[in-house]
Amino acid sequence: MSFRTYFDVPDADRSALGAQIAEQRRRVAARLAKVRRVVLVMSGKGGVGKSYLTAALARAIVGQTPSGVGVLDADLRSPTVARLLQASGPLSVRDDGVCPAVGVDGIKVMSTEFLLAEGKPLEWRGPTQERFVWRGSLEVGTLREFLSDVLWGELDVLLIDLPPGADGAVELGGLIPNLTGAVAVTIPSEESRASVGRTMGAAREAGIRLLGVIENMSGYRCDGCAATQPLFPGNAGVQLADEFHVELLGRLPFSLDGNLTAGLLGDAFMKVLA
Repeated sequence: MSFRTYFDVPDADRSALGAQIAEQRRRVAARLAKVRRVVLVMSGKGGVGKSYLTAALARAIVGQTPSGVGVLDADLRSPTVARLLQASGPLSVRDDGVCPAVGVDGIKVMSTEFLLAEGKPLEWRGPTQERFVWRGSLEVGTLREFLSDVLWGELDVLLIDLPPGADGAVELGGLIPNLTGAVAVTIPSEESRASVGRTMGAAREAGIRLLGVIENMSGYRCDGCAATQPLFPGNAGVQLADEFHVELLGRLPFSLDGNLTAGLLGDAFMKVLA
């Protein structure tokens, strides 16, 4: 079975869709021109603490970045980064774009959290019975607008917290000019290794540079006895780093002081970006 692409259709483009997409790509490139490095934070499955790690990593590196750090929460349906970074709306809209919210430590944040009513899910306007046809296009279009319309200004690092799965990494990888690369987050289990491995493979096939792997919840740290005990069986972080020939940036135990454990990761992350 074969399908025609948009460019295979011979009729006149009365919607000017191609021109609209090209213009938005140009705007993305212009908006990100002052952002030195854009890094995707991805995983193959939910529940690995990816958003928590993204927020903690932003706080761990912001002191090493003269122009600061920004975080884009690309998980449109389940946004959590804004609350983790203590950023809140309403957003300020100017003639030249939207000002991101500013969270703890001066980190700039953009998220659908600022656009959704409290307790309300993300919903798209349109015929319900045809939702499966156009939902993906609208989600990608929303992320494109977050990149092209938000006034990120000068940043040393923009972290993009992706939803679970490979699609987000592949789609944004084709949209962001001079993408620095992607960091994968896993937990130790074999199930996570297999899922995250598929996402890393898809990202690499799409030409995205893999910067490293972070193994989260590698154990449970007892604050009283200073010992770390296993939390999940497996060794996914080491296995994925070996399989894809990348750095194991850190193995973070579960701890009540998550910022402390993530702080150990900051130096390794900045080193791989250098």
